Amino acid sequence: MTIPAPPLDQLLRQASERIGRHEAEPLLLHALGRERAWLFAHGREPAEPGLAERFEALVVRRAAGEPVAYLTGSRGFWTLDLAVTRDTLVPRPETELLVELALERIAPGQPARVADLGTGSGAIALAIASERPQAQVLATDISDAALALACGNAAANGVGNVEFRKGSWFAALAGQRFDAIASNPPYIAANDPHLQQGDLRFEPAAALSSGADGLDAIREIVAGAPRHLNAQGWLLLEHGWAQGQAIRALLAQAGFVEIATARDLEGRDRVSLGRWPG
Repeated sequence: MTIPAPPLDQLLRQASERIGRHEAEPLLLHALGRERAWLFAHGREPAEPGLAERFEALVVRRAAGEPVAYLTGSRGFWTLDLAVTRDTLVPRPETELLVELALERIAPGQPARVADLGTGSGAIALAIASERPQAQVLATDISDAALALACGNAAANGVGNVEFRKGSWFAALAGQRFDAIASNPPYIAANDPHLQQGDLRFEPAAALSSGADGLDAIREIVAGAPRHLNAQGWLLLEHGWAQGQAIRALLAQAGFVEIATARDLEGRDRVSLGRWPG
């Protein structure tokens, strides 16, 4: 006797008990190749042949810690839908705070020059460029694979006011100056045990950790930024929850003013920034 295929809502319910509905649902939609509205309308229908097996394979990989974005190949960020691969970090909601703070310092409808250092998937650069079409955004990364992904994301989202260049931090800026420089650099200490846990195990190590205290990249960026900022330009840096005080001190030592640290929705220090007086 042939065993009938389980309905889609049953598959989703069972997977949700293992990894949570907020992760099970996008995996099921990916396996189906459908939008969320379709699932609501057809949830009681039986799974097509092979779907349950495909979905189960994704659930097992997620239960083992592999990020959902790597399994589906995409992640929403700001108003954008970004392709994501193992060559870059997965864009995270807390990074949208960095975008918000940068946009507050870039006047709408006015020309501006903005740099995004270590762009990865292009999330920060593309979000800023999409909201400030009069701005020219230069995004850099040392990884060829990351730059290729970011270029593809720019094209897919119809964002044309971004240029991508290869180089480590300021190496690709060639003496240019900007009204704002934003970066989400690696900031985890090299021996931090979290690097061997959860999603972080699957993300590129070079984009996560930076030296014994996690601040090596940030030190380099803070030290080099004055040579690439216009007078009254801003430097904005995402960082770890316990690093705000140290980064404010670095900014002050480098001569920045109006130094502050903004907290994310969980009340943790997340972005520090300062204005270069010129």
